[in-house]
Amino acid sequence: MAPLAPDIIGNELNLMIALIIGIAFGFILEQAGFSSSRKLAGLFYGYDFVVLRVFFTAAITAASGIVLLSHFGLLNIDLIYINPTFLSSAIIGGIIMGAGFIIGGFCPGTSVCGAAIGKIDAMVFILGTFLGVFFFTEGYPLFKNLYTANNLGSPFVFDSLGISRGLFAFLLVTGAVGAFIATTVIENKVNKRKVEKPFLKNYRYSILTAITILIGFILIFLPDQKTKALAVVADKNWVIEDQTIQTITIDELALRLTERDRKIQLIDVRSTNDFNADNIPTAINIPLDSLANVEWRDLLTQSNKDNIFYCKGQLMSSKAAVLSRLLGDNPVNYVLEGGLQDFNHNIMDIQETELSGSNQELDTYRFRKNVREKLLILKKEAKKEPVIRKKPKKVQGGC
Repeated sequence: MAPLAPDIIGNELNLMIALIIGIAFGFILEQAGFSSSRKLAGLFYGYDFVVLRVFFTAAITAASGIVLLSHFGLLNIDLIYINPTFLSSAIIGGIIMGAGFIIGGFCPGTSVCGAAIGKIDAMVFILGTFLGVFFFTEGYPLFKNLYTANNLGSPFVFDSLGISRGLFAFLLVTGAVGAFIATTVIENKVNKRKVEKPFLKNYRYSILTAITILIGFILIFLPDQKTKALAVVADKNWVIEDQTIQTITIDELALRLTERDRKIQLIDVRSTNDFNADNIPTAINIPLDSLANVEWRDLLTQSNKDNIFYCKGQLMSSKAAVLSRLLGDNPVNYVLEGGLQDFNHNIMDIQETELSGSNQELDTYRFRKNVREKLLILKKEAKKEPVIRKKPKKVQGGC
């Protein structure tokens, strides 16, 4: 669905597209023979492994697509809904599902496919499914503790294994290729087929196998956009001068604030406690460690806004500006020269002094005294307008 959902395809259009895809999916399943319980049960008896190949193909296609799309910034994996894992019920449910598959010859999806073309056994299977759902729902209080036991949240397999997403995708691809070869050998022996050439000695299959493994290997070196961006600013040798950062002076910012320039989007990247203690009027608090979170993307990608980052000094705000650009936000971000420390010292806490010095220095002093009074008024007004951050809606779907 990426990069079409959720920004291009909305909820209403999403349902229409899902209907079309569902019809096409059912047609393909039927054409592939998945409406036959004999073909599906062949997985357990060793004479037909098409089900295993289809599921492995779907898995490696989805895994490769996620890695590639997220690497190029076309897919935000944080927007994908992950079903929570309840370990106990998952194991027991898997055993029941597997037993139902081998006994009935269908899974829920393929039973609907079989029923659509008039298979009586598929219709009976669907009836059994509805009865099972009914009894489980009515008896839920009895099953609740078991059903909700060992809640692991929504973990990723690669995180649980302590490996990268790309490495897991490579292992999945190589595992799928190995399974394809092994099941072909088993099928040939069970069905007593005469094979002129072994799988890997077949020229076409060998090339296809090599290309598949090569693609899987490349995935190891393709971190997602968010990981790449965080790695840049996490570099201990990170130096401000090495980055292409545009700055804005404290006087220019003060002037634009007092003129109530609606194009300004002032972002304080310090901690929430520091922000609450003191901040520049109209500023929004987005701590640096949460800047990459998906809930801030809509706010930071507004093309009609100038994102101006600041912190106490200038290091954190410079990192924030670079991180924001690498995440695909506005291509031009600004950093406040000297940060909050200079802004407060030279403007908000400017001291009374006798007028002396050059004309330029006198003009600067008068300007800062004048804007300070306006900023104090603006600061009181800004407290009345809390910033409401948009909570992202995760895209749900799947079989």
